[in-house]
This record gives sequence, structure tokens and C-alpha cells, in this order.
Amino acid sequence: MTSPDTEPHSLYAAREPIFPKRIKGNFRTLKWWLMALMLGAYYLAPWIRWDRGPELPDQAILLDMAGRRFFFFMIEIWPHEFYFVAGLLIMAGLGLFLFTSAAGRVWCGYACPQTVWTDLMILVERWVEGDRNARLRLFRQKWDAEKIRKRLVKWTLWLLIGLATGGAWIFYFTDAPTLARDLVTGNAHPIAYTTLFILTATTFAFGGFFREQVCIYACPWPRIQAAMMDEDTLTIGYREWRGEPRGKPGVAGNGDCIDCKACVNVCPMGIDIRNGQQLACITCGLCIDACNEIMDKIGKPRDLIGYLALTDETRERAGQPPKSVWKHVFRPRTILYTTLWAGVGVALLVALFMRSDIDVNVSPIRNPLYVTLSDGTIRNAYDLRLRNKLGAAHDYAISVTSEADLRVRIEGTDGDTVSVPANDTLSVRMYLEAQPGSEAAQQERTEVRLWINDADGGDTRVHHDTVFHGKDN
Repeated sequence: MTSPDTEPHSLYAAREPIFPKRIKGNFRTLKWWLMALMLGAYYLAPWIRWDRGPELPDQAILLDMAGRRFFFFMIEIWPHEFYFVAGLLIMAGLGLFLFTSAAGRVWCGYACPQTVWTDLMILVERWVEGDRNARLRLFRQKWDAEKIRKRLVKWTLWLLIGLATGGAWIFYFTDAPTLARDLVTGNAHPIAYTTLFILTATTFAFGGFFREQVCIYACPWPRIQAAMMDEDTLTIGYREWRGEPRGKPGVAGNGDCIDCKACVNVCPMGIDIRNGQQLACITCGLCIDACNEIMDKIGKPRDLIGYLALTDETRERAGQPPKSVWKHVFRPRTILYTTLWAGVGVALLVALFMRSDIDVNVSPIRNPLYVTLSDGTIRNAYDLRLRNKLGAAHDYAISVTSEADLRVRIEGTDGDTVSVPANDTLSVRMYLEAQPGSEAAQQERTEVRLWINDADGGDTRVHHDTVFHGKDN
């Protein structure tokens, strides 16, 4: 039993705040460029205009919830074409598998929104509070006027970043200039304000305070990635056979690692890569930049920490050169992922360019299957739905082909032509009629094909197969 005088030990360790040190190098430069590119695209994309004519919105990228359509420049996706979105999600998943199998968690280290916004928050923190040592001193410092001032400035900037993040997201769902004006004047829909508040708060909290905890505890990908990696996957590792034993440079028997902890001080996850691969490592490459800088200073070869595969480790320990990068990248697994990814992409492109400007759906009225008119004509009724995906109203002529002689009639009109408004769906009642004594009138079931042609002289021509029911003799 525990003595009354003995306090029970906590099962959970308190979080140690991480204050990454500023570093320069190839990987850090790459991360800066990618961050600027992705954030610039995210914030600016809703403001790009694209002329689609007077009947359609001119926002280049728009998820139009009211109109139930998705616009991406010249591409327009309707609700029944959700398979395009599904295909893009499949491509995204296969792409993630491909890059992970080739180079480990490059998504986590360079492109994940949590990583990108955390990098931005740390950049702001460094501007306001200084580099690693200054931030450590401020963290341990008692609350005084200086600490309050710096924290308020930092939190205000973080909040503005969160506000811009949430604002940019909701701009993708409606006309951005109009929504921006409504937000400022207080005329926006409550859902817009609610979404803006939630995204602002989550960006502020996740990027500013939770940081590496989101990657370690909330994100499932670190646990899934193991299935995507094998012994030929390139990932960041420490060449301990070269670096150990650690010690001062120039001392006989010591390895190249001088235990300066530069790799630890720059790590945004707060880990020591020299302890081997870890769940928290996002393979951002900053430890490589830090170690290479130290190796240059002490006159040792670079890449004590670097990208390598398990097969390379075995070869290098034996004094052999590692495999070429291309042999790691192009292997059966990555080739399979690439083939699947490209196959889905080609299928989507083919489907995109082969789709018609009009969709047709014909539903036979089955109660009753047919009616007999006073002159003996057999009539079948159908619900006809035409969706015009063009930016202007069009007239469409309905005709039918079959071995039997059938006539088309449209309810409410004298002919077989209907007018469909721009970017809209028209539902009408259509009749097929067979003359008394005709083949179709006397057969229980006749296969027919309906043709919808652009009556305005366009080349749109689609068909739909259905059935005509006659008398069962």
C-alpha cells in the first residue's frame, strides 16, 4: 500500500514547451518556399475571377452550395458527377501512399496544414520574442510588463492569422467580395460567422499552442505510415556508426558527433533524431541543416544526419556506397502506386472531356403501364428530366427510334420540343403513342431509344433507352 505520506506519481508527464532554434539550410529554404506558395494559393485563390457569362458566377474556384455545383476555372461539376470528387480523393490517397513509400513522411514535414500553420506561428513568435534562448528566458520569466506586452502582441498576430485562415475558407463557398462586405457590415449569414469563429479558434489553438501534440496524439497518419514504408524507403536517420562515440572534435577515438544538440534545438517536435526513428518525427529535414552547419564548422563530411534507407545503412556499415536515389524511388511498390494514380487521373480526364452538355433521365409511369385513348391509340407516360449544363437557355427536340412506329408528345406543348433554362433542370411529362394495330401497340414490351437533339443548331445529341408497353394479347 502507498504510505499516506507518499504522494502518488502521475501517469502523465507535463508537456515541455518546444522553442525551435532558427536555422538556415537547403531544407529550411525549401520549407519557406513551399509555405509561401501554399499559403499564398490558399489565401488568394477565392479572389481570382473567371468569366463564365452573365448566368454564372465569375469566381474561379467556388463550391456553390446554393446552386449545388462546384466550379474550378473552366470546369463545372454537378451533384450527380460526384464521382469526379471521389476520383480526386482517391488520387490524393494514392499520391500520399506514393510519396510516403518513396520518401517517408514528406507530407507531414512540408505540406500538412498543421505543419504549415505551425511554421507560420513559430515565425511570428520568433519575430516578437526573439530566437530560442530569448524565448526560453521569457518563458521562465515572471509575468511583468515586458512579458505581458510580448505575449499580447504575439497572440494578437496569431489571432489575425487564424481570422485570415477562417475567412479564406468560407470565401470558397460564396462570392468572396460580396461575403467580405457582408462580414464587415454585419449582414452575413450566421453560419458564416459561426464557421469563421470555429476556424479562427482552431487555427489559433492548434498552430499556436498544441503544435506537435496534434501530430503525436490526434493525427492517425504516423501510425498508418508504417504500412507504406519498407527497407528501401528514404527517411531521415542518424549515421551512428560514423558519429559514435560522441565527444570533442580532434580527440582520438571520438566519432564525428560532438554532442552539440544542434539537431535537437532546431526540431519542431522536440525529439533527438540520434535515438533512431520515432513516431513524432515528421522528417522536415531541419536537423540535417543544423548538423551540416556544425560539420562544416569542424571540418567533417556532411550528412551525419541525412536521408537514407535501411538497405543503405547495411551497405554503409560494411563500407560500401549506398544505392542511388533513383533505385530507391523506382521500385515495384512505387511503380504500382504511380500506375494506379495515373490510371485514375486518365480515367477522370476521359470522363471529363466525354461528358455531354445535357443530362437526360426518363422514368416510365408504371401505374398504369399504358392507357387506351378513345381512338384506340396506346399511350405510355414518362417523367422526363433534362439538365442543361450550358450557360444559356437551349431548345431541345425529342425524337424516338425503334422498330415500331411511335410518336412523341410533350405535355403542355403542341410539338416535341422543350426549352431548358441555363444551368437548370426541366421536368416535364412526356408521352409515347402507338397507333391502333401497330406493332408496338400489340406487343407487351418494345425497346425504344429516345434522342435529345439541340434544336438551336448545336451539335449536342444524347440518347436514353427505355421501354414502351403495349397490349398483352
